[in-house]
Amino acid sequence: MARIAVIASKAEVPAGQEHVWDQIASSRGKVVGPFSVLLHRPELARRTAELGAYIRFESTLTPVDRELAIIALARELDCQFEWAYHVIEARKAGVREEAITAIREGRLEGLTPEEALVVRYVSLLFRRHRVDQPTFDALRARLGVDGLVELTATAGYYGMLACTLNAFDVTPEAGAEVLHVP
Repeated sequence: MARIAVIASKAEVPAGQEHVWDQIASSRGKVVGPFSVLLHRPELARRTAELGAYIRFESTLTPVDRELAIIALARELDCQFEWAYHVIEARKAGVREEAITAIREGRLEGLTPEEALVVRYVSLLFRRHRVDQPTFDALRARLGVDGLVELTATAGYYGMLACTLNAFDVTPEAGAEVLHVP
């Protein structure tokens, strides 16, 4: 159970801010997860949703690279909700099951060289707060500067969401695929 009340319906949004609920629901199909707590501050939720809409729906990253980064981040921060939601999205995007298993288990073995670069980049950012030069250079050669900037922003955005979800203990629906936290 979440540590604060989740906003589960449009009627619970502060008066005069119901349009934020509508905006989030229209871009994502429903209001769940981090937005169910961010809506306590509707303007913050709105701005977060706008950035997320760009990252998820307009970024130049391939869907596979984006979802690899998101599930790698979910693993790094042991974020149950983000994992449960995005492992489904990763499969829809075409992420290999072997890659999902490797990320779930916190290992690089079983990843292709391209997958391992994305996962290593995200892991380094969140474990060491820096990326080593060989990893940076290899991803820059693969994605270009624009792609590298978008990958970094994607990791940062989903890191913020994971912190929100973890801080408020927002958990996935019963029956969702969860991470085993050491």
